[in-house]
Amino acid sequence: MQYRIRAHHGMCFSFFQGKGYSGAFTEHMWAMKRKLAQNPEVILLAEADDVCARCPNNRAGVCTSAKKVEHYDTQVLALCGLNCETRIRWEDFESLVEERILAAGRREEICGDCQWSALCN
Repeated sequence: MQYRIRAHHGMCFSFFQGKGYSGAFTEHMWAMKRKLAQNPEVILLAEADDVCARCPNNRAGVCTSAKKVEHYDTQVLALCGLNCETRIRWEDFESLVEERILAAGRREEICGDCQWSALCN
């Protein structure tokens, strides 16, 4: 199986605690987390993805905060040395995010203005 994943979601899954925009979104995040734990190939994006499918901010495939989250995506891709449409195993991407962003203390500079940022400290 292969999943389409926004690059910044590589950080979100590291901190996900079961809180979210709605019950349906939270359930979907848990389901995606279980699927990604199987280490599938993912296609990295800077647009709505398989996670966004149940987000109430997803309006016909476009995020209501599109410019803000696209900025998160492009920063994650740049720091990880990757591009949009890169195909990579989830665990390899997760390791890059951990090493180059989270362990390097760069998460807040990327998404410190996110409404969920306090959960990631």
